[in-house]
Amino acid sequence: MNYHNITTDDMLNGDGLRVVLWTAGCTHKCKNCQNPVTWDVKGGLPFDAAAKAEIFRELKKDYISGITFSGGDPLHPANCQAITALAKDIKEAFPNKTLWLYTGFEWEEVCTLEIMNYLDVLVDGRYIDEQRDTKLFWRGSANQRVIDVPQTLSTGSIILHCN
Repeated sequence: MNYHNITTDDMLNGDGLRVVLWTAGCTHKCKNCQNPVTWDVKGGLPFDAAAKAEIFRELKKDYISGITFSGGDPLHPANCQAITALAKDIKEAFPNKTLWLYTGFEWEEVCTLEIMNYLDVLVDGRYIDEQRDTKLFWRGSANQRVIDVPQTLSTGSIILHCN
């Protein structure tokens, strides 16, 4: 897996002050995407032990609410296995931190992936420029859903995360 950046003090990509891992690789190529530089799966840097250590060092801070996986698309086939392993390690090491993930895939396409067992919130769906709404929390277009993953898995029906 490659990544473009690790942001250590983000307040826009999930609830609270967060670490964000920006992965490389996206096949959705949404019109007017805010991160087209992340589309190339070979772009950025290889995710290595130093990058993982940086994330864990930041997550140890009491004031950090959790981590958000974004990109690109963390669920791109080139990323999915590595991001799942990372999510599992983070959830085990920091059970009180929340894990958010942004993907252009819809819940129905990814709900059976192992990573769902470690996520708290999934923001799903492609960004649709014609449905852009700057008043929405944690998403760019009205079609995207902010899903409470544990409740959705438990009930079998999509439960939206409340802000």
